[in-house]
Amino acid sequence: MKVLIDQEQISSRVISLGRELANEYQHRPLTIIGILAGSVVLLADLIRAIDVPHQVGLIQASSYRGKTTTAGALHVNLDFMPDIKGRHVLLVDDIFDTGKTMQTVLAQIRELQPLSLKSAVLLWKEEASEVELTPDFHCFKIPNHFVVGYGLDFNNEYRHLPFIASLEGTDLV
Repeated sequence: MKVLIDQEQISSRVISLGRELANEYQHRPLTIIGILAGSVVLLADLIRAIDVPHQVGLIQASSYRGKTTTAGALHVNLDFMPDIKGRHVLLVDDIFDTGKTMQTVLAQIRELQPLSLKSAVLLWKEEASEVELTPDFHCFKIPNHFVVGYGLDFNNEYRHLPFIASLEGTDLV
């Protein structure tokens, strides 16, 4: 495993993003929606860094199962999301890879009639994108490697790491 972004870099950038978002949404009804399970660590740190009143909700979206490093069919569950009609919504995810998850989830949330809808991600694999969409906010651009840590996992492991690391061949067993 090779560390790409250390704990201090992540903390500093998340705080900076929180300030940016606080300026963006000042005096506006904001709901922040995190995509389970990868965004949980980012979501927890980010909502404390956004110094404006906001609501928080969660949705579940998953396309990776077991020990795979390639996406399968996307499953989305909006059952735990609060009412967002008439509110500004920020969708938070751990990583923007192909962009397919973000594109699908944004489309489903738009149907619920928020006042506005934007996205924020910890990591953006710009060269891996397969859609005509980019995240509105991001913390770091990274190369097209399979990464873990700070909420991202492989086979539901490594989420607890306080840094972002690239997994190498022997780590994928």
